[in-house]
Amino acid sequence: MFTGIIEELGTVIGIDALGDSARLSIRGTTVTSDAAHGDSISVNGVCLTVVDVTVLETGARLFTADVMGESLKRSTLGTLRPGSAVNLERAATVATRLGGHIVQGHVDGVGEIIGREAGDQWETVTFALPAGLGRYVVEKGSITVDGISLTVMAVTGDTFSVGLIPTTLKLTTLGAKGVGEHVNLEVDIMAKYVEKLLGKAARS
Repeated sequence: MFTGIIEELGTVIGIDALGDSARLSIRGTTVTSDAAHGDSISVNGVCLTVVDVTVLETGARLFTADVMGESLKRSTLGTLRPGSAVNLERAATVATRLGGHIVQGHVDGVGEIIGREAGDQWETVTFALPAGLGRYVVEKGSITVDGISLTVMAVTGDTFSVGLIPTTLKLTTLGAKGVGEHVNLEVDIMAKYVEKLLGKAARS
């Protein structure tokens, strides 16, 4: 489990194709400071398991993680290249401050940036929603975009908008992504449980 509060921007160092899967090598100083084999790290909102941690001669720290074909197809991880910036967050602990919301690291779909509007100190970004996800997105509710916990400002049937403060613009990938680029989306898991429970109640 994660909170959607990005700890650092990492960099993809290498990608090894392994048939229908891939192994990513990612540089990240903060998330690897206490990482070990088997730990979970969110990479652009996708929960990945650490295979190994390596310290280079330069002092830089890398971790490697395997990505199965299903994750490559259902997220933007398949489009990453060496040099790509990625949002990184370690799994939450019982002592973690829940500054964002409960994030599983299970991507529900890929959205597209369809608009950016700059303000004096912040920016409004609008995304197109994949089919079927709109019913889980509500105004003032939470949504995860590339691993970032964000509050929905406005929502239509197939789009939603968020406001990005300077810290988010500076310290995450959303500061540099432009119109037409794609992002990983995870809706609030609570909405899915409510839908399922209400459906059962209606059938009983």
